[in-house]
Amino acid sequence: MSRTRLGRLIEDGSVRVNGEVVRDPKAKVDEGADVMIAVAVAAESHIQAENIPLTIIYEDDDLVVVDKPAGMVVHPAPGTPSGTLVNALMHHCGDNLSGVGGMKRPGIVHRIDKETSGLLVVAKSDAAHHGLADQFAAHTVERYYRALVYGVPDANDPRLRGIRGASFEPGNILKLTTQLARHKTDRQRQAVLFQGGRHAVTRARTVTRFGTPDVLALMECWLETGRTHQIRVHMAHAGHGLVGDPVYGGKRKLPKGALSDAALAVLNGFSRQALHAAVLGFVHPVSGENMRFEAEMPADMTDLLDALA
Repeated sequence: MSRTRLGRLIEDGSVRVNGEVVRDPKAKVDEGADVMIAVAVAAESHIQAENIPLTIIYEDDDLVVVDKPAGMVVHPAPGTPSGTLVNALMHHCGDNLSGVGGMKRPGIVHRIDKETSGLLVVAKSDAAHHGLADQFAAHTVERYYRALVYGVPDANDPRLRGIRGASFEPGNILKLTTQLARHKTDRQRQAVLFQGGRHAVTRARTVTRFGTPDVLALMECWLETGRTHQIRVHMAHAGHGLVGDPVYGGKRKLPKGALSDAALAVLNGFSRQALHAAVLGFVHPVSGENMRFEAEMPADMTDLLDALA
């Protein structure tokens, strides 16, 4: 259990020391004392279970790793009360949820955007929720993404070297270091800052170039931190917005003849940000085992890359 939940149990009178109820979480306990904790059966969640197909990569008693499709929201919200990953997991896990925070619900420790596909780990128990949350807070979780961007980031590009927060590491690895915060006027966007906000670091390297001349690049991006829209806003800040991103990337006019008409048609018809969470690695919060999972890019992205090749 988390310290927070144990504290609530103490304050609620659910803990006895030598037969006496103790309500002070800071109370001292003598060696040899008999401590009894009464844990109520996990309450039913208000979130409705929905029979939505899921691609389960791994599952045990404490956690589940899911390959989320593009178009699915992770958690119910006022604008999206159903059809989410959590609704689907409520149905999939059923009575196997041991109660996160005293309630039968999946424990969401990280998210990916609605139109981003790929890997997510979700806790099924308090122990897993607490342990995974600690790893994400410590930035020890391995997360690699595939992104198709406009242009090709290159260490020899003087424009890119002049962008504040952009630098290069050996191997032509682009490093973006900024602060991120919600945009002042558009609350749906994140904005790059250099004072205030939250620290954010993204690294990216070019995997494949497309076009004649090079006008697009498949990038491998990995996160040191995990902020909302981090890869999308960082790559746009660098001048290499994601293909299909309606918020930060958008569409660009490419040089005539850089792509075939067929490739250009597929590119212009791609209706979501071309971003996929491909690799997820962490230490199992209960067994201590090193876990690492990979998910192939979905059909829409592979079809786009095939058209560009």
